[in-house]
Amino acid sequence: MADRLKVGIVGATGMVGQRFVSLLADHPWFHVTTVAASERSAGKSYAEAVGARWAMPTPVPPAIAKLTVKNAAKVDEVAGSVDFVFCAVDMPKDEIRTLEDRYAKAETPVVSNNSAHRWTPDVPMLLPEVNPGHLSVIDAQKKRLGTRRGFIVVKPNCSIQSYVPALHPLREFGIEKVFVCTYQAISGAGKTFKDWPEMVDNVIPFIGGEEEKSENEPLKIWGSVEGGAIVSAKGPVITCQCIRVPVSDGHLAAVSVSFARKPSKERILELWQGFEGQPQRLGLPSAPKPFLTYFTDDNRPQTRLDRDAGAGMGITIGRLREDRLLDWRFVCLSHNTIRGAAGGAVLTAELLKAEGRLGPR
Repeated sequence: MADRLKVGIVGATGMVGQRFVSLLADHPWFHVTTVAASERSAGKSYAEAVGARWAMPTPVPPAIAKLTVKNAAKVDEVAGSVDFVFCAVDMPKDEIRTLEDRYAKAETPVVSNNSAHRWTPDVPMLLPEVNPGHLSVIDAQKKRLGTRRGFIVVKPNCSIQSYVPALHPLREFGIEKVFVCTYQAISGAGKTFKDWPEMVDNVIPFIGGEEEKSENEPLKIWGSVEGGAIVSAKGPVITCQCIRVPVSDGHLAAVSVSFARKPSKERILELWQGFEGQPQRLGLPSAPKPFLTYFTDDNRPQTRLDRDAGAGMGITIGRLREDRLLDWRFVCLSHNTIRGAAGGAVLTAELLKAEGRLGPR
């Protein structure tokens, strides 16, 4: 307990903030000492502030339930009580960018679930198993910000976190084109069926901004660090359709892909089975083992059955078969509020700590 880092959750009452609270309740490295939200929640206990909106399957952790919610806008008050913060606020993008900059300049590292800084050139957009080397750009970011220990790292959009891990081990064959269709849970919109009854027995073929993120963010993840900035990869070409479907949690993706050199099915399966990233090699607390799981049964993965693989941090894949237009096609699944949101950010923070980039204030 004594050597755990003190953590603040900024935006603690929302859907992703609640997931942070749930995941961090018994974390071996991090101890939640501060929760912050909007001015209307400030001054209340966390249990009172979140009230009937608590959407997690387990109760509010008692120790966190008693914490008094601070005003997230009072940066010095929040920052002074923690070693770093997770940020998951619901605000306009320019306001989020300003708020996260203020925390970083207050010498408080920010591990963000928000999209505001995803395209800031010296801010890593991290999928920990895929592009851990991008953390090296933090040194240039701190120089720009004029900070000693403050910086910002963001996680990518939840929609890409099922298929980018599945594609990544196959890049040695020269991925040229990717067509993907994602079937995304309502929790990705911060909703439950109770407060979004219109989604029962319904499918909505549009999620604002999601397709652009799905097509472009993988290119930054697969980019290179050059001169203190991350330069996006020039390919592959990715085209995407994002569809909202009536499931509570879990984003499923159907992927077709072409290669410069078409690999065999056996080789693809071998690469998926053997792939592990830096989190697995380091034995980080939230790192799933295995990271990628392939099902030979044609009706898997299924959202309800398989979204919790690896405590919600694993990626499941199935139905690898030849494609009549491209080379290969498959389906894959991730838990959108664990791997795709709070859990992915927690794993990023674990990697930052393991590399010596997070420590006590």
